[in-house]
Amino acid sequence: MTGNGVTAAAADRKRAHKIAAMLRTQMRNIAPFLTLICLSGFFAAASPSFATLDNLGNILTQVSVTGIIAVGLTFVILCAEIDLSIAGIANVTGIAVAYFTQQESYVNIANIPMPGWAAIPAALLLCAMLGVVNAFGLTVIGIPSFIMTLAMMQIAAGISALLVRGQIAYKVPDLITTLGSSSIGGVPWIVIVAALMLLAGHLVLTYTRFGRYVYMVGGNREAAEYSGLNVNLILGSVMVIAAVCSGIGGMLGVAHFGSAQQNEFDTYLLDSIAAVVVGGTSLFGGRGGIGNTIIGLFVLGVLNNGLDHVNIDSFLKILIRGLILLAALVINVYAQRLRARAVE
Repeated sequence: MTGNGVTAAAADRKRAHKIAAMLRTQMRNIAPFLTLICLSGFFAAASPSFATLDNLGNILTQVSVTGIIAVGLTFVILCAEIDLSIAGIANVTGIAVAYFTQQESYVNIANIPMPGWAAIPAALLLCAMLGVVNAFGLTVIGIPSFIMTLAMMQIAAGISALLVRGQIAYKVPDLITTLGSSSIGGVPWIVIVAALMLLAGHLVLTYTRFGRYVYMVGGNREAAEYSGLNVNLILGSVMVIAAVCSGIGGMLGVAHFGSAQQNEFDTYLLDSIAAVVVGGTSLFGGRGGIGNTIIGLFVLGVLNNGLDHVNIDSFLKILIRGLILLAALVINVYAQRLRARAVE
């Protein structure tokens, strides 16, 4: 009887250790989900207008542009790199698609009008080229992604300034207008596009060889190289993917906001990075994915929307967002240390 009791106690301790180990390894995924639940519960209790279907639609619409841009950024961060040019590329692409569209007579911009079927590919080609420049600097010249994309952020801002010269453009191709500002069956097209891009990103990362290569490069770059993987090709590809996703977000964002102007997407750099990191994707690469990014988007969306519903001071709102991001970074780094200890 005593022997059975000791055996049972040992088994219980073993199970407890397993559960504790699982919680430690999954903390990066569990913490954002718990944060989302806590924030939703708090704002639902604090404001009766928060927990409604209409407001859920508002949240989805508000995070759509960020979600589109964050798809590409997720690929980059999974490779243990960073792209600081995403907002600048979004801005220049949104301005470019307006620049290639015939504007009203009162818009004082010397632009190059094209048919819509040509203006959209031209703008996408521009953002892809900027992504190729990022990829070339990172993989061929060997410039760290932080520095390379910081330079590209400034280059994109300069191109934007040259195209509009301080003016504001309003008209974009009809297809972009529809996808950015219209709805189908009460659901905004921009929400549908964001959902499709998030789904596509998830499928690529989860079920394709390229997705496995992205995780391999982020998880252990040296091992990936020794296995014969073309690491530079993967790194270059994710930089181009990030630029194209940013460009799509920029074009639809211009239609959604109703205008194309300088510095329109500046806040989307922090928002996109926060969505990926708050969701639990590791800054050290190889851990996380689109599912984490979706949770991060909801955390940010609920936080921003909920603070509006409880009438928090706008300056305090910025502080709270910063604190949430700091907490996510702390959890991210701490989870990496726990994982490293477990490996040892």
